[in-house]
Amino acid sequence: MELAMIGLGKMGANMTSRLLKGGHRVIAYDLNKNAIELAEKDGAVAAYSLDEVKSKLAQPRVLWVMVPAGEPTDQTLRKLAEMMDRGDIIIDGGNSNYKDTKNRADFLKEKGFHFIDVGTSGGIWGLKEGYSMMIGGESAIVEKLSPIFKTLAPAKDKGWGHVGANGAGHFVKMVHNGIEYGLMQSYAEGFEIMKHRKEYDLDLYQIAQIWQHGSIVRSWLLDLTVAALEKDQDLKDIKDWVADSGEGRWIAADAIELDVPAPVITLSLMMRFISRMDESYAAKLLAALRNQFGGHAVKEN
Repeated sequence: MELAMIGLGKMGANMTSRLLKGGHRVIAYDLNKNAIELAEKDGAVAAYSLDEVKSKLAQPRVLWVMVPAGEPTDQTLRKLAEMMDRGDIIIDGGNSNYKDTKNRADFLKEKGFHFIDVGTSGGIWGLKEGYSMMIGGESAIVEKLSPIFKTLAPAKDKGWGHVGANGAGHFVKMVHNGIEYGLMQSYAEGFEIMKHRKEYDLDLYQIAQIWQHGSIVRSWLLDLTVAALEKDQDLKDIKDWVADSGEGRWIAADAIELDVPAPVITLSLMMRFISRMDESYAAKLLAALRNQFGGHAVKEN
């Protein structure tokens, strides 16, 4: 099968490589010329403009977009709607907000395009392990694209599936990432508690390895914890500053909108915000209040 990969960041480039190894013909396009050249060395057909993408694909074209969420995705999809032909298939495999996806699906349908949203998980390990894909859109189009999904997935019949109409793929991926937030926070807190129990002088790397086998808490995230602790248990070269990709915010807002309690996911997002503060005014005020009502000591700068 042939398709264009539009956006050759780390994920897009790795997906391109996996598709090429699976025997697909891939047209590679990116704003970064070097990224296109690297994909070409890997076996892709280079395209240095969307006009070239159009000319090098037979109709109906399959155009997989892997660009940052928000305005970059909007601009790319609108440009494709202007340039490509009715009946072409456009896939958004990025971390888009599912509400944006539903609006984009309506817009593209009016223009005569088929639109598929693919919530994609696998990170930098996807090239080797395969990608987990949660797919939203028309059943017939998903079936038509199944050779692509079977190549990208961990196995032809595992790790991917059509979960519903447009927006469902990105919605399920948002929930997936929210769960990931909570799991990561739980591991982080558990290991910090063990690190602070100084009298046992615990080997955290050893403990993580023990848990990898037979333990109820074994997981891929635990495997990654082992890899992170192997060289330096103190993580001296890593700053305690944690980013968020946006999906944690979206699921917290969705939980509120749906009146669904999600304290673990929401608090794990808040903990990431806390990690970015050089100092906490709220903590200072809490200390001052304790001093006011109970005479509790405060530490002064």
